[in-house]
Amino acid sequence: MSDPAIQKKPTLKRVIIALLLGTGGGWAAQMLHLPLAWMIGAMLTVTVAATAGLPVAIHPLLRQIMVAVLGVLLGSSFSPELLDHLADWSMTLTALAAYCGIGGGLSYLYFRFVAKYDPVTAYFAGMPGGLTEMILVGSSLGGDARQISLTHASRILIVIMTLPFAFQILEGYEPAARPPPGPPLLELLGSDVAILVACGIVGFLCARALRIPAAGLVGPMALSAIAHLSGWTAAKPPFELIAAAQVVVGSAIGARFAGVSLALIRRALFYSLGGTAILVAVTLVFAFTLTLVTGIRPDALVLAFSPGGLAEMSLIALALSMDAAFVATHHIIRIFLIVVMAPMAFRLLNPNLKVTEKSGL
Repeated sequence: MSDPAIQKKPTLKRVIIALLLGTGGGWAAQMLHLPLAWMIGAMLTVTVAATAGLPVAIHPLLRQIMVAVLGVLLGSSFSPELLDHLADWSMTLTALAAYCGIGGGLSYLYFRFVAKYDPVTAYFAGMPGGLTEMILVGSSLGGDARQISLTHASRILIVIMTLPFAFQILEGYEPAARPPPGPPLLELLGSDVAILVACGIVGFLCARALRIPAAGLVGPMALSAIAHLSGWTAAKPPFELIAAAQVVVGSAIGARFAGVSLALIRRALFYSLGGTAILVAVTLVFAFTLTLVTGIRPDALVLAFSPGGLAEMSLIALALSMDAAFVATHHIIRIFLIVVMAPMAFRLLNPNLKVTEKSGL
């Protein structure tokens, strides 16, 4: 079954409309001092436009470029002092396997017996991450690509729309008091620009060649981390480019709802609320348990284990002045575990299930 939210052709007109709406929404959110303003404002505006039937879309290449920018930004959070803390993360990184198993198992039961999804759709819709991979594998095994896509997109939308505000209300984070994530464009040296651009391009190409999950983000982040850990540069991408990247990523999330009926969106959002609540509850249990054992801040652990996207959760960490390297590292491991282990586990549990010809994309 096809997924109209993904198949909607990203014509120039649709892309321009989405970017204009996303930029306007991001600017308004920035003026209101909302957390993660440029991404949340863009996501909210484009989501409303998409559900209202406006022609919005984001070209995959544009999103890929901007995700690479965010990867370079996240890599700049890795400092030489970080190496001293890797041993402290061993327990929390190990706990991710249990989190994925418990969270994914409970979500499967919810989507199978409460939402009444078929077994394949329920399994891949319930996985806490790996949106694109879960759509591809789930649809090839006979699942409903449209439901898997909308469920994951709704989960990410719900988490991003609630988590920063929850931190702001409960923890007292003040957006206006935070420094910008990067320097002004004109303050960057030419040598720093060259290194950052190389990290983005070479990192992506190497990660794609190695077939690493989330290559557009992980590759540039890894190479940027190496550059910053080695002392080749201490620069970050300019603020203007980071804001633009957030607008594109937020608009891309909202544009996923284009071309989908309101009835289907309401159903996906309704059941995703329950599925997201289950994953968030599991996240909180793990976060506060690990805090007692390791002494790591519970808010950082909540972000590290939360069922949102790698780029989005890492950006929230930056926006809230938390350890973005800690959060990003945990999400990379989570994505790897889900992308590699979830399909293998499903096939072991269903050895007689045949792969179909349809891809869902």
